[in-house]
Amino acid sequence: MSSLKELQDLIQEKYGIDPATLDPNASMRTAGIDSLALVEFLFEVEDRFGISVPDQYSNIDTLAELANVVDTVRASQTA
Repeated sequence: MSSLKELQDLIQEKYGIDPATLDPNASMRTAGIDSLALVEFLFEVEDRFGISVPDQYSNIDTLAELANVVDTVRASQTA
């Protein structure tokens, strides 16, 4: 199960951005989320999902990429 919907809900909660207007494959920067906000969002995601995003994924730029990383990390924790 993809975490994309959960991430979209979190974006809406944190930044007031309607998920329907945010292309999951487009840069989150196009939605007005600058690099500092993106780092803060990653920390929020880690807290919310109880995961730690490995440093190798520090250049995540889209919700789809982030959802894949979250799904991968979650799967490795349950394996």
